[in-house]
Amino acid sequence: MNSSLRLMIVGISGAITVALGAMGAHWLKNQLPGGLITADQINGFDTAVKYQMYHTLAMLLTLLFAFNVPHKFLKYAYNSFFIGIILFSGSLYFLCTRNLYHADFLKFLGPVTPLGGLFFIAGWIFIAFSAIKKPSK
Repeated sequence: MNSSLRLMIVGISGAITVALGAMGAHWLKNQLPGGLITADQINGFDTAVKYQMYHTLAMLLTLLFAFNVPHKFLKYAYNSFFIGIILFSGSLYFLCTRNLYHADFLKFLGPVTPLGGLFFIAGWIFIAFSAIKKPSK
């Protein structure tokens, strides 16, 4: 994947994060009185938004560092963060809003969330490795 496409993914992820954050802060909170969503589900949705933004910024930083010091571990970190966003935040978005669209079957996504967390951890470890190992040429 080239740098332009990676940067486009960062921009799209950032925009999606802001939009979902606004949706959670306004529209979802208005659903509380109707009982279609709980305070715990709103908190879970908020966690998904925060982690998506943190790791979108981390993806951007890995790109910026990779321009100056190309390193395979920085690419691995970027990819790990991207997969982590999809698995961790994506599963939480669906799990926390499933009652709104009567999709209780989405409970199966529960075990996917921690897998996304493992990808986040792997991304940070790859960044640490990039400081230890020699850069790629």
